[in-house]
Amino acid sequence: MTSLTSTVVRLKLSLLRNGLRQSAGRRAAFVASAVVALLFALLQLLGLVALRGHAHAEAVAVPGTAVLALGWAVMPLFFPSGDETLDPTRLVMLPLRPRPLVRALLAASLVGIGALFTLLVLVGCVLSVAQGAVGYVVAVVAVVLALLVCVALARAVAAANVRLLTSRKGRDLAVLSGLVIAVGAQLVNFGAQRLGSAGLGQLQPAADVLSWVPPASAVGAVRSASEGAYGTALGQLALSVGGLALLIVVWARSLTRLMTSPDGSTLQAPEGARDRAPSAGLRRLLPDGRTGTVVERTLRYVWRDPKTKAAWVTSLAIGLIVPVFNAVQGTGSIYFACFAAGMLGIQMYNQFGQDTSAFWMVALTISSARDAHAELRGRALALLVITLPYAALVTVLTTALLGAWARLPEALGLSLALLGAMLATGAWTSARFPYSIPQEGHKNVAPGQAGLAWISIFGGMVAAALLCSPVITATIWLNVSADGDAWSWLLLPAGAAYGATLTLLGLRLAAPRTAARLPEILAAVSKG
Repeated sequence: MTSLTSTVVRLKLSLLRNGLRQSAGRRAAFVASAVVALLFALLQLLGLVALRGHAHAEAVAVPGTAVLALGWAVMPLFFPSGDETLDPTRLVMLPLRPRPLVRALLAASLVGIGALFTLLVLVGCVLSVAQGAVGYVVAVVAVVLALLVCVALARAVAAANVRLLTSRKGRDLAVLSGLVIAVGAQLVNFGAQRLGSAGLGQLQPAADVLSWVPPASAVGAVRSASEGAYGTALGQLALSVGGLALLIVVWARSLTRLMTSPDGSTLQAPEGARDRAPSAGLRRLLPDGRTGTVVERTLRYVWRDPKTKAAWVTSLAIGLIVPVFNAVQGTGSIYFACFAAGMLGIQMYNQFGQDTSAFWMVALTISSARDAHAELRGRALALLVITLPYAALVTVLTTALLGAWARLPEALGLSLALLGAMLATGAWTSARFPYSIPQEGHKNVAPGQAGLAWISIFGGMVAAALLCSPVITATIWLNVSADGDAWSWLLLPAGAAYGATLTLLGLRLAAPRTAARLPEILAAVSKG
């Protein structure tokens, strides 16, 4: 009789094989990602082996193992579709018991590029600290233990959150994975610069603590055994074994609950339940008529639509990271705060693309340039509700980090002028160069419309920069003139007034074009 473990492993291999048969593009992407991942893992392996004998080798190997485990823990949350066997509810109709199912799914987790990548990095970690025969024996045990803890951690997290991952909120998390990567890259860059200037010794306190936290404790045991501290090594290995056992118990209980409890499709929603959006509390503060309705609808899109939410959160995060991180590193400028206004102003571009084919309902309510103006004005106001306070916050924070309070008025005035220019050009390009945003997958442009997206975004950004040239020129002139500091505060009201004027003119110019191109806009945004 075929065992369940071998059956599930073969199922995992079949899923991989059938997925690659779907298209040549998918095969090419898989091969390319596999080659890049394995090359990176081999480079990590060689780099860690080169640290053998270094005084701070443990300071790299132990935290490196902890980072690997963290990656396995968050992987199911942001990439739930990366491994179809992570969803045990697909097996709910089969007569399976939790214990053999745990063994089978654990074995299936060891099949794939991720497990091979982790294995290579873990081998490098233990080789960098292993010395002597006993150290190498413990290293073999440590690699196996650490790898099992990583995959068990991923499985336990996935089983505990499987209801979330298959819901709309789970899809939101998957869409936001790009933001996590972007923020993580900035943190890694910042940490690498600090280590490059201060040395690896800064990681030693963290390594001392993590050497008693599974699975990093397994690598710490290799170092302890190499130094002859066999009791300490045994205790650290015992911690990893205990952590693995605890994860398996939690995982098994989650599987039992998933296999025996009803899901949301079999339960009735409680009476009075309703979807709460962040705009609900602001409804009484909004203007009457079409403008207030459009503001509320746009804010609901920001809160509920995964693609729109991802674009906003990414802009908010990057708009804060770039000026603040540069200011912390001592390489920033007060004018980097304008990056926040620029990132948020981009959200005005392609306003109708987020509606997709549902734009026909909006088009039916527009019969004149006046209706189009009210529609665009409402969308611009919705952006300003978030953008104005956030741009001011980033500017003040950057100023505080740099200690350049005298330049705050001119930086804030320049930000407001740039924001107004981007709202103006965004309203015009939304009517002139609309494109569709696919609702499924990670692509933000429908096939064949990449050129429209480039023209809309980058053409609008260049036009916004040109429109801001008077304020930029005034800022430069005040900074080079002898008595410019006494008048620099005027840039704040001047920039605000100039930005508001540009916004009003842009909406006025875009409204007639929007009303005249409703069929073309609907056709363009319905392709996704």
